[in-house]
Amino acid sequence: MMRLILVVGAVVLLGLLSMAGPAAQPRADFVFINRGDVTTLDLALVSFMQDQRVARLLYEGLTRQDVFSKAHAPVPGVALRWDVSDDQRVYTFHLRDDARWSNGDSVTAGHFVWSWRRSMLPDYAGDYSSKLYLIRGAEAFARWRHRRLAEFAARADVTGDARHDAAMALWRETLEAFDQMVGVRAVDDRTLVVELERPTPYFIDLTSFPIYFPMYEPLVSAYERVDPQTARLRSRPDWTKPPALITNGPFRLVTWDFKREMRLEANTHWHGRDRLAISSVAMPTIEEPNAQVLAYVTGAVDYVTDVLPAYRGDMIAAKNAFYNEHKDLVASLRREGLDSVEIDRRLPPDPRAHIHAMPAFGTYFYNFNCRPTLGDGRPNPFADARVRRAFALAVDREAISAGVRRIGEPAAATLIPPGSIAGYASPAGLRTDPDAARALLAQAGFPQGRGLPTIEILFSPDGGHDLIAQSIARDWTRELGVDVALRTRETKVFREDLKSGRYMVCRSGWFGDYGDPTTFLDINRTGEGHNDRGYANPAYDALLDAAQNETDTSARLAILSRAEAMIVEEELPLFPIFHYAQIYLFDAHRVSGITPHPRQVQYLDLVDMLGDGVGPDVPKTMRP
Repeated sequence: MMRLILVVGAVVLLGLLSMAGPAAQPRADFVFINRGDVTTLDLALVSFMQDQRVARLLYEGLTRQDVFSKAHAPVPGVALRWDVSDDQRVYTFHLRDDARWSNGDSVTAGHFVWSWRRSMLPDYAGDYSSKLYLIRGAEAFARWRHRRLAEFAARADVTGDARHDAAMALWRETLEAFDQMVGVRAVDDRTLVVELERPTPYFIDLTSFPIYFPMYEPLVSAYERVDPQTARLRSRPDWTKPPALITNGPFRLVTWDFKREMRLEANTHWHGRDRLAISSVAMPTIEEPNAQVLAYVTGAVDYVTDVLPAYRGDMIAAKNAFYNEHKDLVASLRREGLDSVEIDRRLPPDPRAHIHAMPAFGTYFYNFNCRPTLGDGRPNPFADARVRRAFALAVDREAISAGVRRIGEPAAATLIPPGSIAGYASPAGLRTDPDAARALLAQAGFPQGRGLPTIEILFSPDGGHDLIAQSIARDWTRELGVDVALRTRETKVFREDLKSGRYMVCRSGWFGDYGDPTTFLDINRTGEGHNDRGYANPAYDALLDAAQNETDTSARLAILSRAEAMIVEEELPLFPIFHYAQIYLFDAHRVSGITPHPRQVQYLDLVDMLGDGVGPDVPKTMRP
């Protein structure tokens, strides 16, 4: 069977690679599979992990993360240093003199101000725009703009040229409102001052996140216009494509052939160009998981960011066998405190060691649609927290972790991976209890599941989501007596249905963006861009607000622990299933610069190619 899978994969791979045609460029210095095609390089809209990974290659924020330290501490990026006021609310960033855009122009403090204002606008409504609300007046400004746009839309009496003039007048008013309301200003080209709403211990962490990166104002504004009918700012996406795109990071975008390949080359104007060990990066589009592995085995790619074939559990078992063969040396290296990648580098070369299962700062969960009605107008049984809790209690998470996933991912009772944030005490969460589940359903008016509609589980076809859905469907049918239908949607359609609330129950997951509980808990705040569940609870929002205003660290974390308990023990807008392990494929003897840190932030400009190719020996689990 494995031979058949990889032979089929070979055919798929050859077909994909042949699409490049006769004009294909020479192999890049570093080639990797980025899980999925990049959806956008507009920093106001960047959300998915594959987009963030490329954004960090093309752009640079005020800070970067020291991804090889346990603390994941911020280090200088465009900002050489920063000062913080005694009340922890005012940050003054001092920008480096040699920060340049890929066209040679200087990166200025004004570029940050302009970019942050653009990303705050409800006109674009990016998923991460609320992360800018830490800045004094940012949320109030966004709400003001939203209200004024609604008022403009209601002005049916203004038409033609008068409507155009009114739209432009509102835009000028918006610019003035930003200057008056929002606490960010460029003192000069090299000094940026940011005032926060309240002390925020993780603010510096966020300045290394794409929503806080700068965009090149002269380029982006040339592709924007104020829509005279709606008064909203509209942007044509052409500026994000080569050769137009201008960025300030280690690389520049050279080609972007959707569904084929994205290629980057070193940005000669980047201040750190002298330390780059690679001058070109390519990301071919290979969507089929078996073909991705085959591309690695044949040397077509150097790194697979997310290994998804069903047999990856066998690959990990082969690596564990390799470790067992060298158990004394492995134990010695672990006592030295070396990370898993460095341990592999110290062991004898062996293709079995090319698979890397790394604990991740993320959790796989199922969303319940919490809205009063479903997308088709039917009453929604999951609007009742008792129903949500019952369905969560009926799922055997351990069976999914051990029997379906088989890659060492722990079953989850909490949203935040326990022990991942210093000083934070996780709540207990829920454990499987079918009897309690049936009792709750009866309380909600559905004894033995009677009266419930067919429960539909929505998922995308990649990543083994179908196997997880089948396991959960069996649990719900057996323990609750309900009918369950599985609904598969192509990834793009799945995302659209998720965002618009056109589902009953669906698969989901979250990786933390910074080292604070709010990186997980905020996704359930009312109106937050990632609140795909439509969950709204003033009591929960009040806990998050109380934590924002609490200056004592221990007390603040205790409040956040109560908020998580509300989510995973009482309200259940989502129910955790397992905590992720991230599965990479690369040869540590050949590639350096990839970190095993659970935060999953990779600065691939740190990559260095240490060898001359993939060795001839291939593990049995990857052998055609």
